[in-house]
Amino acid sequence: MLHAFAVMVAAVMLSLGLVWVGYLVHVWRVASRSPVALGRPMTVLVFGRRLVRDEPEKDYQQRLLRALALMRARETEHVLLLGGRSGGAVSEAAAGRDWLAQHELPPGVVMQLEQASVDSLENLRHARSLLQEDGPIMRALPPVALVTSRYHLARCQLLARRLGFDSVPVAAEPSLVLNRRYVIRMLAESGYLMWIDIGMRWAKLIGHRRIAARLS
Repeated sequence: MLHAFAVMVAAVMLSLGLVWVGYLVHVWRVASRSPVALGRPMTVLVFGRRLVRDEPEKDYQQRLLRALALMRARETEHVLLLGGRSGGAVSEAAAGRDWLAQHELPPGVVMQLEQASVDSLENLRHARSLLQEDGPIMRALPPVALVTSRYHLARCQLLARRLGFDSVPVAAEPSLVLNRRYVIRMLAESGYLMWIDIGMRWAKLIGHRRIAARLS
């Protein structure tokens, strides 16, 4: 991944920063245009976030509330909470389950936990394995809704497509509200997205199997 990072830095320098601006615009577009509801029932993947004293912080709570709204609207019967331990005593997924248990959950919803990951790529990779498990036969992946904060949606969507998901981004927040904190997060996300996307394109161009395998 250091190889991919070096290529990304070179692209930014040679373009005088315009490449980064392009990715920032894409992150903003996905963040501003993503829906908060589904047109059809789907499996919902809820991305976790680092806990505060083993409890979901504000961004994570918004993601959980969006998942709860989808459950209550009967737009999903299967929710997969993603996130391993991020320094606390419990996993992000387990903390999310416990937080949801404090609210009135509709009956009939299957809730699974993915607790082995440490980042968004591993979230989706492990989620793919869980959704395909069906004894000795690997079943087809169902269409999924990616529920996360608006600033995080573009990266999750890119990774999901890379891993073979038929996915729809669903925003945790009702609308995009730009403030200093959110602009900083979008700048960081555009950097992550640029690193991943340019790395994938470079690996394909030069036939670098290690980079391609890391992102698949």
